[in-house]
Amino acid sequence: MPAVDIQQVTHRYGDHVALRDVTLTVAPGTLFGLLGPNGGGKTTLFRILSTLLTPSEGTARVQDLDVTARPDAVRRHLGVVFQEPALDESLTVAENLRYHGALYGLHGTTLTARLQHLAGVFGVADRLGDRVQTLSGGLRRRTDLARGLLHRPDVLLLDEPTTGLDPAARHAFWQALARLRQAEGTTLLVATHLMDEAERCDEVGILDRGRLVAHGTPDALKTALGGETLWLETADAATLRDRVAARFDLDVRVIGEAVQISHPEAHDLLPALYDAFGPQIDSATVRRPTLEDVFMVHAGHTFEGRTTSSTPALQPAS
Repeated sequence: MPAVDIQQVTHRYGDHVALRDVTLTVAPGTLFGLLGPNGGGKTTLFRILSTLLTPSEGTARVQDLDVTARPDAVRRHLGVVFQEPALDESLTVAENLRYHGALYGLHGTTLTARLQHLAGVFGVADRLGDRVQTLSGGLRRRTDLARGLLHRPDVLLLDEPTTGLDPAARHAFWQALARLRQAEGTTLLVATHLMDEAERCDEVGILDRGRLVAHGTPDALKTALGGETLWLETADAATLRDRVAARFDLDVRVIGEAVQISHPEAHDLLPALYDAFGPQIDSATVRRPTLEDVFMVHAGHTFEGRTTSSTPALQPAS
């Protein structure tokens, strides 16, 4: 049974289609990354999974429970770490955790033991008596992660969880997630626009303009592009694409203002391209495929070249 099962989900905000016919499944215990630029549909999908939105079309299930038909049951299996920490800054770390634990029916020695265990796992055991407003951004994030896990959820949603953190705090946060997976086997869904975070995931789903344009392991997605990718900067990308395709019978794409060619021996191909079209080539780059290349090939534009939509962020309730 998949931990998460999404079938042909479409969602509209008025005339704006935020998700278009998205289908994917996530196996139990998987670290799954939803990669895409702002406005790609990641947060809308998380809002549906967390029962905050009803999809316009299609179905979504968490632990085989329909998020529309059985939202209360879904929430018992689900933890959420929002874009902003869902913590009361005037309370101490321990008070915040006890309060949130009580919302899930935890109390007494059961709550105390769980609280102390998670505080140790995420490195805030020595800060339990400190007010949240005195903590660094990284410590707040780790406290918020502990909050989302108090009730032992089967699935944890993390919506851009490292936004605003410095590199050291991001590293510590991911180390904490690794300890969590090892200790409890929780299924993790991480929405991110950061390539290095997506590289950490077992599987990645790439969302763009509400469509799932690619899905697989990071290595498999990159390997599918070939051993090397060649990028040609030029003043007229469409014309150069057509001429290269006709001359060399290659799979050639225009992405942004560049021409992209996937080829197992791009270095060997480059001299022939310069001999044939040198005056039209401003510069050339050969590199092994990256997840950013995967995005650009499947989406047809650069990762940064998206306009942020007005889709509301997934935020804690006030």
